[in-house]
Amino acid sequence: MVTGPGRSLAEMIREGGKSFSFEFFPPKDEAGEQQLWDAIRALEPYRPTFVSVTYGAGGSTRDSTVRITGRIARDTSLIPMAHLTCVGHTREELERILDSYREAGVHHVMALRGDPADGPRAAWTPTEGGLTYATELVELVRSRGDFRVGVAAFPEGHPTAESLDHDADVLVAKARAGAEFAVTQMFFRAADYFGLVERVRDRGVDMPILPGIMPILNLAAIRRQGELIGADVPQEIVSRIAAHTGDPVRVRAEGIAVAAELCEELLAGGAPGLHFYTLNRSRATLEIFDRLNVSS
Repeated sequence: MVTGPGRSLAEMIREGGKSFSFEFFPPKDEAGEQQLWDAIRALEPYRPTFVSVTYGAGGSTRDSTVRITGRIARDTSLIPMAHLTCVGHTREELERILDSYREAGVHHVMALRGDPADGPRAAWTPTEGGLTYATELVELVRSRGDFRVGVAAFPEGHPTAESLDHDADVLVAKARAGAEFAVTQMFFRAADYFGLVERVRDRGVDMPILPGIMPILNLAAIRRQGELIGADVPQEIVSRIAAHTGDPVRVRAEGIAVAAELCEELLAGGAPGLHFYTLNRSRATLEIFDRLNVSS
């Protein structure tokens, strides 16, 4: 049965709740699809506030994202949040995609400008007839139906931002355009997150900002990704994990420990919850939950 969006995440957090959420991506094949649903079922008992499903560059996973979020809405107790980007779409195409989400029972959208095909540091070229800024997409989503809207945030600044202050101005503009909350990209220093929150609060905006958590299970892969998106892996963390080079089990265990310590520091400092980048697997997230004593 298709229902409305219900209570907003912002409302829940302001009432004193904590948000725990998980992010997945559309799988490429049948085996990946089974892995995805195994992860969703394993995490469902933890009653997340929402689960998000990413959207491939240039709309490459559009149909899969619509299908998966619709199935989550239909077949589970979870609230799905579908990602949507400006890349490669005209305004009319974006409107049709939003209509597809609404028809599938999906009422929560993560509105993102998206990265150019050459990566987040490449120059942005808007699609003819499309949108240029995430703020425009937020406005479009809000105008197209009864959607709850989230946006991206960058504790260390977006790779193309002029400064941390400019980056905070952009996030504030997205809030004033109608976004109800933000989710950060991965980061590894709690101080970077709390600095972002302070900059936004200083600008008179109190939207909830959920920290995005990526456990380091492969140090080289995380460092490569961090270089692309502007997320620095601190040397003390590199040293802790590199000390176990050659022992994948110990590397993994240390990565889980580092993530759990970050989560503890964030929650103790007043973060409104945690958003886990699961990579379509449940085990690492469940291990972190166990360390945090988050019960199902």
